[in-house]
Amino acid sequence: MENYVHMHECHEHKISIIINRTHAILHSIAILFLIHYRLSFFFQHPPNITIPTLPWLLIFVSELLLYLAWLLAQSHGWRPVYRTVFPERLPADDKLPAIDIFICTADPNKEPSVEVMNTVISAMALDYPPEKLHVYVSDDAGSDATLRCTKEAWNFARYWVPFCRKYGLVTACPDVYFSSSEDGFKGSSEFKAERKKMEVI
Repeated sequence: MENYVHMHECHEHKISIIINRTHAILHSIAILFLIHYRLSFFFQHPPNITIPTLPWLLIFVSELLLYLAWLLAQSHGWRPVYRTVFPERLPADDKLPAIDIFICTADPNKEPSVEVMNTVISAMALDYPPEKLHVYVSDDAGSDATLRCTKEAWNFARYWVPFCRKYGLVTACPDVYFSSSEDGFKGSSEFKAERKKMEVI
């Protein structure tokens, strides 16, 4: 472990911590006062109660649920951090481990095969040594549509993956890429020709 090189560093955001915790504490105090006010209603002498009990109880229960949701949402703000990454510290490609990516699908009606194949192609186009990257599709439904789409995706990926790596595309998902305005090589006629070819494949 002595020779281990950290790929990132984690830093606490001190000012955000102070602001978030102060807000959470003040908000909690206000909530406790409100809960005390709501509970005191139930301990009043019956002749002093002029408000129907059931609506008051329903409001109190709904407020408790909102308090709980708010409390759970405070976890991300209690200790906000930011990370600094060091991609230059990555080992050489021959020292990177092999990785397997499993993409599971079960119902082509609820999970359209086209969207699943966009995920598959995106995984295949990851910036990782291709000989160490293995993508598997698991179809629990055994759908013919998924099988046909997988074959089509494989044929398209033979052109798409080299295209992504050649031009260093940030968006590797074909559907997202063609529906966005990403065009890092606007002045390149070669890029435009290849991009047009990708659209018709």
